[in-house]
Parts: sequence; C-alpha cells; structure tokens
Amino acid sequence: MLTTPVIRALRRTMPDARLTYLVEPSAAPVVARNPHLDDVVVSPLLGGAARLREDARLALHLRRQRFDAVLDFHGGPRSSLLAWATGAPVRIGYTIAGRSWMYTTRIARPKGHRPRHSVHNQWDLLQALVPGAPAPDPAADPVEMVEDPSAMGRMASRLLAWGMQPSHRLVVVHVGAGNEFRRWPEAAFADVVGHLTAADPNRRIILTTGAAQAARAEEVKRLAIGRGVDAASVVVACDLDLGELRSLVARASLFIGGDSGPAHIASTTRTPMVVIFGPTTPQVWGPWRDPAVPTEIVDVGPLPCRPCDQRVCEPGDFRCLRDIRPEAVVNAAARALTRDRVRDR
Repeated sequence: MLTTPVIRALRRTMPDARLTYLVEPSAAPVVARNPHLDDVVVSPLLGGAARLREDARLALHLRRQRFDAVLDFHGGPRSSLLAWATGAPVRIGYTIAGRSWMYTTRIARPKGHRPRHSVHNQWDLLQALVPGAPAPDPAADPVEMVEDPSAMGRMASRLLAWGMQPSHRLVVVHVGAGNEFRRWPEAAFADVVGHLTAADPNRRIILTTGAAQAARAEEVKRLAIGRGVDAASVVVACDLDLGELRSLVARASLFIGGDSGPAHIASTTRTPMVVIFGPTTPQVWGPWRDPAVPTEIVDVGPLPCRPCDQRVCEPGDFRCLRDIRPEAVVNAAARALTRDRVRDR
C-alpha cells in the first residue's frame, strides 16, 4: 500500500513509460486496478520444488520483457533475486548485507527507529531513478486503491444480509492484528462499541478481522452485549477480502483500528479514521492521506521503551497498548466526525 504514492509519482514524472508491478496474490487487489500501471504481474508464493520452478519461469518471463529499470521496494531475498534476474541495466534497491550486489544502484535504508515515514523510504528509490523529483506530499500523492465493482456488489449483498438499512450509520472497527504487540484489549474495544451505540441508536458496528482472529472479534461482541449493546447493532465480519474491506470502509461513517494493513486500506477512502498506535509511531506508519480528510491518532505518549522492535515487551505488560483508555478513542472518534461534518458544509 505504501508504494502506491510512488506509482502515481512515477507516472507523473515519466508519462510515456510502461510501468509493470510485480506482486504476490495476497496484496494484488491493492494494485490490480491502479490507473497508473500498464501491467500487474501476480506471482504465486509456493513452497519446495514448485517454488523453484515458478521462480525460474518468472525470472525468464521478466528477462524477456527487457526492462530498462527495476525498483525493488521490498528488499527481501526473493524480490532482490528477481530484480537481478531481469537483467535490467538499472536496478535500484536498498543496501542489504549479502544482496546489494544484485543492484546497480544501492540506497541506504534508515536503521533503528528514526522518525521518518515509510513513504519517504520508498521515495528514495524514485529519486534515485528521477533525480530532482519533488519530496513526497500526502495531499498530492496519497495511498491509492481503486474500488473493485465486483467487490462493491458483494459488499452490498452482505450489508443486505446483515439487515443494514440506508438510515444506518456504519462504523468499521478493525479488532485484529498480526501479533500481540498490536492487539488493543478486547474489553477496551467493547467499551468503545458501547459508547458509540449509546450515542447514536442508528449506528451499526461492523467488527472486522482476519479468519485467524475470528474468536477475538466474537469476544469483543460478547463483551459489548454484556455492556448493554443490542446484539443486532454489532456484526462480526472475518472473511472479507481486501476489495470488500475497502468497499465497506468507503461506505462507513467512521473507521477505528490499530496500526495495520487494514488501516492503510482505509486510508485510501474519504472516511474519517481513528488509528490506535502501540509500539509503533505515526511518524513512521501513520495514514498517508490527504490531510483534509479527518484522521485522528491515539497513542499512550512517550515511553522509554517506545518504539520497539516488537520481539519482546521489555516491561512485560504491553503498557503502550493497555494504557490507552477507551475514552481517548471515543473522544478521538467524536473529533473526527465533527471535522467531517464541518468539511461537508
């Protein structure tokens, strides 16, 4: 997602170029309909001998395209090897021990916890290809994901099945996270759901997460019902694909969630957002979107151990998350919605 501002800037600075994007299936919906790309190559991530055969086939295909330049935004072993395999005379990537030789131009990647947004890191590769390219600006080059019409249709059917009416104001609350360092407590999410539904009976809360975190979403719903929330006001959705999630958020009046991929997908819409940060910081991973769109950040503030590498919680109690009070998120939601009403006038 955070490479899409560079795609837009590449098209603007090199309008006659043919731009091809190589991606694995899980992230392909992000760029599948990007208007600035000419081609999207989707390569399955296989295992064992099948992976070797696929990578050999893909390397031959890429080499036959006779690319003039390659930008490796990922820097992993597979992406760097495929960049080298293209044979492109210009191959730009980050300085990485053991793999830098695969690039013709190497860019230093910031180390440690520098307060520098990830988009700036991606932009370094663009500026190596296009010297003098202007600095990144979220107003001019926000993250981008074009809505999929088929996903819109599927989402409309889901909403109808959930009993959603045009008068209902949808709030998407993403409660999932890939690791425990980003999991705000279920009870805290339930408190927020309780506050939001009490303030507006027409609100309908949709708890989203991946299938692996389904039990977590169900627990948030159970706790919310225990706080007096009508069960019909809360829906659990754990099987949305990326296109459906983007379509859902675009229809919502508010998105709430932690620092995660879904938050960056939400950033591609005009929907107000509240993003909860624990061990990470918004200076590096904050939503990269038009500043005019209401976006609220909630975090615990300075801590000696924050930011961290998310391997071991040094204090042992995940205080960067657990010390964020539900009231702070509720107040941030109120500010975002108020800003949105003012913006629409």
